[in-house]
Order: sequence, then structure tokens, then C-alpha cells
Amino acid sequence: MSALYRVRQFANAAAAIVRPNRLDEEMAASYLSPAALELFRTMPRYDRRHALAVAQSLVQEGYNNPHLIAAALLHDAGKTYSRQGRVTLWHRVMVVLGRAFAPALLEWLGRAPASGARIPRWRQPFHTQQHHAALGAAIALQAGCSPDTADLIRRHESCAEGDDPLLFALQAADSAN
Repeated sequence: MSALYRVRQFANAAAAIVRPNRLDEEMAASYLSPAALELFRTMPRYDRRHALAVAQSLVQEGYNNPHLIAAALLHDAGKTYSRQGRVTLWHRVMVVLGRAFAPALLEWLGRAPASGARIPRWRQPFHTQQHHAALGAAIALQAGCSPDTADLIRRHESCAEGDDPLLFALQAADSAN
């Protein structure tokens, strides 16, 4: 993803002061179980707006697989609901800068100590960011999502694995929005 894309993404996130509207809520409700919808509703506004944009772009492209749309709506839930620490907008800025200028440092920040000791509190959001896909998949399963939805969430940050058109579509929509 280009730096310009990330700047635009940050500006959109910072400007996400408007709550999703009733139609957005209805769309989310039509694809998510009540528990998963509650999970979605408690995500930060910028995450909900991004998730809705990803889901809506998939629907506009003709995708109607309910597991795919549910995964689009919850693919970043792991950034919010982790015992390791919530990833705030400012942590995300640091991650983008770290990827560009200090990837080894960013990798270290997100790594769990080899000794099995706890991750220092100030590093926990970086660990969450690095592992949000797996964390989000587990949270989605707990909220009643299907294993197929959880699998798409778990793999959405990985390189396209094999010939999975749903995963490819999710990754493309996530990158575009």
C-alpha cells in the first residue's frame, strides 16, 4: 500500500466523526448474528466506517456470500478486542511509519518475549496490531460467526493463499478502502 493511500486512510479515520447511518446499521444487521452485531457496534467509528466500506464494495462487485460480508464487517475487530491492548489511531500511525522506516523495530515491538514473560504494557498494542487477524478470528467465533467467516478474518492479512477467490476479494476490498 502506498504512502498516499495511508495518508488518505488516516484522514478518513480522523474525520470519522459521523456515526454510520441507519442503512449502514441495517446492512450490518442483515449479515451478523446479534452477538456479532454488538461486537461490530462497539468497534471505533473509524473501524466501522472502514468495515462498512469494505463490505459495501464487495456487495457492489456482486459478492453475496454471507461469510465473506460478515468477515468484511469484522476483519479488524481484533484490533479493538484484545487482552494485549487496543490499537488506537495513533498506534496505527506508528505502525505505518514503522513499516516504512524501521520494520525490524516494529517486528520487535510486536513480538512476545521468548521467556514467556508478559509483553510490556506500552508494547501491547503493537503485538495486537501484528496479530489482530488471529485475535479477530477467535473473537468472531465467540460472537457466533461461522468457521468460514473466522477463517477469512484469520487469513485477511496473509499473502493470498492458494486459489481462494473470497479471500482475494476481501484483501482487494480491504486494500482499496
